[in-house]
Amino acid sequence: MKERCLWYDTSPEPAPALAPLQDHHTTEVAVIGGGITGLSTALHLAEAGVAVTLIEASEIPTGGSGRNVGLVNAGLWIPPDDIIKTLGEEDGERANTLLGGAPAEVFALIERHGIACNATRTGNLHLAHNAKGEQELARRVAQFQRRGAPVELLEDEACHQHVGTRRIRRALLDRRAGTLNPAAYTRGLARAAAAAGVRLHTQSPATGVTRQGDDWLVMTPQGSIRAPRVVIATNAYTEDHWNQVRDHFFPGYYFQVASRPLPEELAGDILPGRQGAWDTRMVLSSIRRDAEGRLLLGSLGRGDGKPLSYLRCWADRVQQHYFPQLGRLEWECTWTGRIAFTPEHTLRLFEPAPGIVAVTGYNGRGVTTGTVVGKGFARYLTTGDDSLLPLPMGVHQPIRTKSLWSTGYESGFTLYHTGQCLRLVS
Repeated sequence: MKERCLWYDTSPEPAPALAPLQDHHTTEVAVIGGGITGLSTALHLAEAGVAVTLIEASEIPTGGSGRNVGLVNAGLWIPPDDIIKTLGEEDGERANTLLGGAPAEVFALIERHGIACNATRTGNLHLAHNAKGEQELARRVAQFQRRGAPVELLEDEACHQHVGTRRIRRALLDRRAGTLNPAAYTRGLARAAAAAGVRLHTQSPATGVTRQGDDWLVMTPQGSIRAPRVVIATNAYTEDHWNQVRDHFFPGYYFQVASRPLPEELAGDILPGRQGAWDTRMVLSSIRRDAEGRLLLGSLGRGDGKPLSYLRCWADRVQQHYFPQLGRLEWECTWTGRIAFTPEHTLRLFEPAPGIVAVTGYNGRGVTTGTVVGKGFARYLTTGDDSLLPLPMGVHQPIRTKSLWSTGYESGFTLYHTGQCLRLVS
């Protein structure tokens, strides 16, 4: 088993060839961050006739945009009624509506720009791993159906046929959702943005943003961008001291393990509709198959830095629990991505200074939320209308004791996974 991200290796098209920013120029909007949010913002701005320059610290993609599970999910992590309790009636239903339609936005971009990213649009599955999980899914189904969402609760044989395991008796099927190769989707957004006229530069980290008259000056090691408006789309990979985004999330992690491609005669009954899936465990397990038939398992927590034998043991345990019919698998690769968490489990949209907009806190829903936020930022920056954003632009207090949040989460994840390896937790 090698430590490398499967999505980079299996993207239908290579990464776009881009150069570092090496000059000093002026544009209308400068975008910092070449992930899904930054690229969606730049693309939608360019389509509206706005001049945009985007800089990325490394390559496209590098961060969570290319390392996630590739689930195109609707909504936030928490169910609709909980969103109302957290955000209030008006903002909560706004978030439910806009993010409920987010998968359609993703698939529309894929179709409009011909993005080759192995996308499926057959829905995704939320699996109840025990009786308490079944009650939770029933609660979610009722909330979604009350809002007219195309979801249903699969039971017994119907559930088995969709998932391929007898361990699960109930599953929530959300037909709005789907899957994709996230690295390929991000690369496709970059190509579409470049074709629309966006100037894209990789290996160009922003080293600071300072005021220059009515404009902002975004500095990089070899150049700078002068613009009246700036978008900060660095999210979970924000580290620079000047960047206020780092005060509004605490980092968490998600690791994945992928098998070698499995023949259809062996694994064809596992997620035959190619839905993505995740369970209701306290520390969830995600399950999906890629376009070449690999089984991908994932969970919250860091995989990097842990012995490969530990990760292999965990993957064996989860696979044997759900899919013992596969026998013993050979695991091909493993990788870890970073997630921007917030204590309230909802995103934060804010303006650190006049002319600068920023976002963080996708809490594991970056593919869809990032796409929609990019479209909303473009509308907001061109018209002042924030109605296409999942939430209004707001004022947020920095998160205190960030390190305690991160340490607490990671310790709990590691303890749970160790219990799985030792068969103390099923």
